[in-house]
Formats: sequence, C-alpha cells, structure tokens
Amino acid sequence: MQILFAETDEEHPLTINEIISKLADYNIEVERKTIYADIEALRQFGLDIKMEKTKTYDYFLASRTFELPELKLLVDAVQSSKFITVKKSNELIKKLESLTSKYEAIQLQRQVYISNRVKAMNESIYYNVDTIHQAITAGKKIYFQYYDYTVEKEKRFRKNGEYYQVSPVTLTWDDENYYLITYSAKYQGLTHYRVDKMNDIRLSEETRDIITHNEFDIAGYAKKVFGMYNGEEDNVTIQFDNSLAGVVIDRFGKDVSIRKLDEKDFTVTLKVAVSPVFIGWLFQFGDMAKVLSPESLICDLKQRAHMLLQQYE
Repeated sequence: MQILFAETDEEHPLTINEIISKLADYNIEVERKTIYADIEALRQFGLDIKMEKTKTYDYFLASRTFELPELKLLVDAVQSSKFITVKKSNELIKKLESLTSKYEAIQLQRQVYISNRVKAMNESIYYNVDTIHQAITAGKKIYFQYYDYTVEKEKRFRKNGEYYQVSPVTLTWDDENYYLITYSAKYQGLTHYRVDKMNDIRLSEETRDIITHNEFDIAGYAKKVFGMYNGEEDNVTIQFDNSLAGVVIDRFGKDVSIRKLDEKDFTVTLKVAVSPVFIGWLFQFGDMAKVLSPESLICDLKQRAHMLLQQYE
C-alpha cells in the first residue's frame, strides 16, 4: 500500500515485477500470485487501484482522499497564512506532500515561497489555539498575558504583565491572522485578541460568561473590524509616533526598517498598495502619523481630508 501510495499515479504506474523489486528493498520476498492477492485485498479495503494493459500489466493508485488541485489549494492557504510561522508552514506542507505521489509532490514544492512572506513569530500559537478550544468546549474562562512590540522590536506586555481573564466565544481567521473573540457580561460587549500575541494561556476554574447565538454574528463582527483592499504599489515614507511601533510591525512584519527620528517619532519607508483602505488606515492615527513622501499621496491626503471636512460643515 505504501509503495502504491508514494510511487504511483496515472502517469507513473508500476508493473508486478517492479512492485516485487521494491518489496525486496524492504527485505520482503513474494511471488507474483501473492501480489495479485494483495492488490485485490487492498481494493476490498477501499483503495482505488487501477490496471492498464500495455506491453505489460501496469498498476497505479487512481484516486486519493485529496486530489492534486485540492492539495495545491491547501498549500497556498498554509504559505499565505500570517499566523502560521515559517517553521510550522514548512512542516505542514511536508505533511501535505505525503498525501500524494512523490511525482505530484514535486508540483507542490514548486508552489512554496515562504521565506520572504510576513509570518507570525510566536511558535506557541498552536498550543494557544488548542488551549482556547479546550476552554470553549469545557465552558471555562482563560487567562493570559498580552503584548505589543516596541520601536526596538522587543515585546512589551500590556498592563505591566498582569494577566487578562476573559470568556472565549470563538476563534476567527481574518486578515491572515488568528483572533480570539471574547465576551464580557459586565460590559455587555465583545473584544478580540491576536492569538499570536497571547502569552502563557491557562484554563481558569471559572465558568465563562454565556453569549447567545442571537447576540453574536461572527461574520458581521469580522466585517466591521477588518478589511482588505488592493491598490497601486508605491514607496511611501511615513513618520509615526513611537507608540505605534507595534501597529507598524503587526502590519508590515518584524523585518520592517524602522529609523528612529527623535525621542518621540520614528520613520519607515514601505512599498504599499495605496488604496482607500490604506488611506483610511493612516487617517485612524490622526496626528500620530504623517506621510513625508511621495508628494502625490500627500496631495491626495490633503484633498480627501478637505472633502471630509466639507462633508461635516
């Protein structure tokens, strides 16, 4: 079964003699009639083993749980996911490759371009997700530390490292990141946390606050909180307040080049898709973010700001 699974597909069948030879590599000696019986047993087991008659009788595994286009889709999803680290991405893709023949696995390898993508840096995210699922299933609260990044690209824990205690509602994957959505009965509201920014997650003995299905619409919540929009790429230099270092690293990755301007501000030069969503992203920071170049974007921002001001006059 392993030989048929790993070394055959429609373009790469094996003859009975070739199967016997490959079994010999495992120190297994068999006769031809044994192979025929074993192939029939595997068919009864559920494997879709086909035979083609050419000059010889050729056997191959015709279908699998995942077809090649489906595996390509899954590889794309893994390699484009920001919340999956580079190390874990490579591990997952290797496992996906094992679900097809070694010949078709080469086509999956040609798709893999991970090294320059912005990826999560927190290897413990997988354990975080598992603990959160346990809490949701058990109906318990969780507590954890939460952190941002400083201008020096170092972790800085919020609330001086004090633990948050929350009632987990659900996990959602949005804007290429994993988020935990929580509910507070005290404030009658929802809050979300980036799972890769959560540290030392533990189950609490306390029962979590309950939110009814009618009170929570995950699709509507995600639509209000996150959004993506394409635009023309340009090199943009922006001056930010130092307090926004974590926001910039979240958006553009830890390898972003940050130049400290003074004790209050820093600048970054980025190749970004200039779009209404990008401009909206900038506007949300008010006077804590200022575009220094290009001049065309500065003029566009002035015009948009003027139009917005006129709308509220």
